[in-house]
Amino acid sequence: MARDEIHVCFVCLGNICRSPTAEGVLRHLVAEQGLETRIRVDSAGTAAYHVGERADARARQAARNRGVALESRGRQFQDADFARFDFVLAMDGDNLSDLRALPSAEDFAGTLGLIRDLDPASPKGADVPDPYYGGDGGCEPGLDRCEAACRGLLDHLRDAVRPRARRARSRRCRRRRRGGAIAGPNRARLRVRPRSSIEAA
Repeated sequence: MARDEIHVCFVCLGNICRSPTAEGVLRHLVAEQGLETRIRVDSAGTAAYHVGERADARARQAARNRGVALESRGRQFQDADFARFDFVLAMDGDNLSDLRALPSAEDFAGTLGLIRDLDPASPKGADVPDPYYGGDGGCEPGLDRCEAACRGLLDHLRDAVRPRARRARSRRCRRRRRGGAIAGPNRARLRVRPRSSIEAA
């Protein structure tokens, strides 16, 4: 069934490396599809270590190299957040366990799981390893994993929001016909980019 809006939250430990990366990547992909008003994206951490801080500089640079902006500030995931989101996607098994331990998790009607389970090419239950204590290049593999998972997620989400776009196109075609103009086939479609890395703009 089509939804007016779908809300997604990515969750890691501190909300300064992995989950902001996933948030930035999905925002980028959603914007490419013109779905910013239909798919809302956020991120958070299970801990309050970095509340109010910008994403790690290494993560921001790795994302910037591919034309992706990481603009969020660190925050801690709250139990009340379950009422706000349709998808709560953890970066690793420990994050997922922490989320499942929250009181409202048991009654959560949305999807609570691991981000990489949305990547068809990823082994089930695979993590996005924490790059926080790694070197300058440690964020690149995580960015690759987040991108692959976000593309898989967007494939799923686009099916949920596309019917409304189709109805809007149908209304536009009818208005053109009533106005006397000869309307050719409307070939505008939402397209998924090839599964290559996001290129810098």
